[in-house]
Amino acid sequence: MGLVIFIIESCTGRLNVDSQLKYCDKKVYLTLSELKCYSLDPRSIEKNMKSWNMVSMDDWTCGFWPGILWYDYEITRRQDLKVKADSFTLSLKPLAYRHADDHDLGFMIFCSFGNAYRLTGNPEYKSVLLATADSLATLFNPKVGTILSWPRMVKKNGWPHNTIIDNMMNLELLFWAAKNGNNSRLYDIANTHAETTMKNHFRKDYTAYHVVVYDTITGKKMKGVTHQGYSDSSMWARGQAWSIYGFTMCYRETNNPEYLTFAQKVADVYLNRLPSDYIPFWDFDDPAIPNVPKDASAAAITASALLELSTLIHDKNLSDKYLNAAQKMLSSLSSNSYLSGDKNQSFLLHSVGNMPIKGEVDASIIYADYYYLEALVRLKKINEGKNIYDNW
Repeated sequence: MGLVIFIIESCTGRLNVDSQLKYCDKKVYLTLSELKCYSLDPRSIEKNMKSWNMVSMDDWTCGFWPGILWYDYEITRRQDLKVKADSFTLSLKPLAYRHADDHDLGFMIFCSFGNAYRLTGNPEYKSVLLATADSLATLFNPKVGTILSWPRMVKKNGWPHNTIIDNMMNLELLFWAAKNGNNSRLYDIANTHAETTMKNHFRKDYTAYHVVVYDTITGKKMKGVTHQGYSDSSMWARGQAWSIYGFTMCYRETNNPEYLTFAQKVADVYLNRLPSDYIPFWDFDDPAIPNVPKDASAAAITASALLELSTLIHDKNLSDKYLNAAQKMLSSLSSNSYLSGDKNQSFLLHSVGNMPIKGEVDASIIYADYYYLEALVRLKKINEGKNIYDNW
């Protein structure tokens, strides 16, 4: 009955953050009760299934489950949860010390070890973070000014130097390592990547391409294309969410007002095209709307980003605009329409992974749960008058 009670409370129109955090905590323990080893992490639950599909540390999503455990520990301070979080986190340690073959190292390590270090100050976690940042930096091409996102696509798709909008999220690891490892080069790489992306990755209306392909000889942009969106000219919902989150974070780390202005512009085009429940369709330009899947993961990412954005803007009207939008997103996600309840082990239903290949369509996906929980933790701190980074 416990899960049902939390869902009913969220449908009254008032988001009860503490209630939703308790709901997530119950779901965390439900998943933990079925996990048999620390070397596999939950990734997704297909529609009408109950249990998580598991992946190894080679999968780009492996860091989200340890990150969820650390956020749950941050709220509950249960020592048994800390032990579990530590075990799942340390299982990913080898990633820091092998050749970087993908930009997703940031997701994999910063969501896990980053939260771990934030909450414990354990120097072992710090060492892993610094090593991972150095590894990620090897993918940076100074001629182009960005990190190579997918080395595998250089030959497979004929994309000499490809950078995806998701890569904005992985700059946070580099900014962090620059501060905590006294390495200004990492700051310069992250900042240059953001500047180059701001210049080349967006159309005139501030919608993002998923992928930009660069010439490695001239360093110039060749083309903007999609890989997981509807078309090369469409606004893929999760990609736009990554850009809102990424440029908000870049402003926090650099105090460059251009990033703050840009974060608002990429957020506004997203907000202006949302349906009434504030949960986007998987791609804003799919001609079959409204008969296409929604993407709860994009909503969760955006909600978390807008909460931070609201704390960085000094104009109260603008700040309230983004705060209210984030709260509406979280209220919808915390309703019967999107909470999994007793249907499966996840927090949320109705996310879309890779629509063009029919991968994880209308599924529960671990990164949707991660950013939903992160957003709830952030909103709780805002409601209590705390800085959302008060643990750093």
